[in-house]
Amino acid sequence: MRRTEVISHIVKWLSDYLVQSGAKGFVVGVSGGIDSAVVSTLAAKTGKPVLLLEMSIHQPPDQVSRSQEHIKNLIEKFPNVTGKNIDITRTFESLKADLSVDEGNKNNNLSLANTRSRLRMITLYYYAGINNFLVCGTGNKVEDFGVGFYTKYGDGGVDISPIADLLKSQVYELAKELGVSESIQKAKPTDGLWADDRSDEDQIGATYPELEWAMSVHDDHTVSDFSGREREVFGIYDRLNKLAQHKINPIPVCKIPEDLLK
Repeated sequence: MRRTEVISHIVKWLSDYLVQSGAKGFVVGVSGGIDSAVVSTLAAKTGKPVLLLEMSIHQPPDQVSRSQEHIKNLIEKFPNVTGKNIDITRTFESLKADLSVDEGNKNNNLSLANTRSRLRMITLYYYAGINNFLVCGTGNKVEDFGVGFYTKYGDGGVDISPIADLLKSQVYELAKELGVSESIQKAKPTDGLWADDRSDEDQIGATYPELEWAMSVHDDHTVSDFSGREREVFGIYDRLNKLAQHKINPIPVCKIPEDLLK
């Protein structure tokens, strides 16, 4: 991959889209992970106003410190960047109380994890609204179009997606080229939506390189074509891809026959 040219292409794409949209800048949620670090740096390089938000909800200290370090570094490097740290743990806990959470429901923990993501989306759009900014998505190609590893109307609720055509490995390449801190580059990928420190791999059951391989062969093969670990990984990808079609495809619209509308 021609890293510097890809970076220039994305930065120009962001700038052009901003002008066409009539918006004034970008807002990016920064998590302490590689994807948000790359997207926020790319947005900063446009020279347009960029607001970075670190939105804690029971976040582990290492995630918070990486996020704050990254925001601080970008503010020092780019005069167009500002940052804000917002702890919305109390809001999350208040909502849980109002929902009368059923701890015994088997879907409870996942639903609450997605609720965290949706609260962050609300926060991003509040600041986007008052500043006339666009919300930048931070999803990569495998997450957005492969296994659907994101929250619908949470981190999937965005205005633009600068890196959604890049594989995770390619995002790491850009991070190195952009000078993203070593602490972020070396941190294990996590969505940060759980009370423990589980990683993306823990949740999915496969690494990003494995998922990239499965994505590359998926359309031309079936699980029976493979054995051992390849068979296992292909099966994981195939199952998650099928489950994610409601995220990947447009929302179904019930088309009304013309004669019924007369």
